[in-house]
Amino acid sequence: DLLLPIHFLLFLTQQCADIIGGKESSKYSRPYMAAIICGTSTNKPFCGGTLIEPNWVLTAAHCCVGYKSTVILGTNSPTRCKGSQQRFQDTKQIRYPDFDEKSLDNDLMLLKLSRTYADIKPGTSCLVAGWGITQIGEHEPSKVLREVKVTIFDRSICTNYINGQNITENMVCAGSRKGKKNACKGDSGGPLVCSGKQKGIVSFGDPRKCGDPQYPVIYTFLRKSHFDWIKKNTKGDL
Repeated sequence: DLLLPIHFLLFLTQQCADIIGGKESSKYSRPYMAAIICGTSTNKPFCGGTLIEPNWVLTAAHCCVGYKSTVILGTNSPTRCKGSQQRFQDTKQIRYPDFDEKSLDNDLMLLKLSRTYADIKPGTSCLVAGWGITQIGEHEPSKVLREVKVTIFDRSICTNYINGQNITENMVCAGSRKGKKNACKGDSGGPLVCSGKQKGIVSFGDPRKCGDPQYPVIYTFLRKSHFDWIKKNTKGDL
């Protein structure tokens, strides 16, 4: 199955399709959107695409003809905010067999990414554990280790709640729709475990709103680059 349903309305004008009269998308509200830069220069033709599988992007066949492409995921602004985006090289371009370069009939192409785009889907159930306080206003940590299940929220929702702060692709937010479940003061640094694997680390939240469904907790989202750094610095000590 595709990761996301695709609903396209394309306006074709001399091999270009523009969004006219629209509005800026909310940050991280369209995680499936891919920015495609052709060649090694940002001056080369620029296209969009859709992440339809963890390592496949669907785009137009007329994009990047004669060039290898760089695919950028996880950002509203491909030319800025580089710390929050993920970049991939395409390893294969598969144009639809009946694509006509002159008429642009059957104008679609698949790009295979150099690696899998990793993320945690909203709605995923995970577990967080720690010795943090168990009630708002408490000052003493829990005497016993406690754990609770939380649900991953969409980043665009969390951005609206965390004082307007952007929740980057290096963060993930979680909580409970019904409330009264989440990490709190003293739990920072603890693990976020999803499907038996550590996916995150408790980072920050509002200690006055612990467990409030309107104020989820932000976790560091552990990516491959983080694990590579961990392995590099612990090599020989494990």
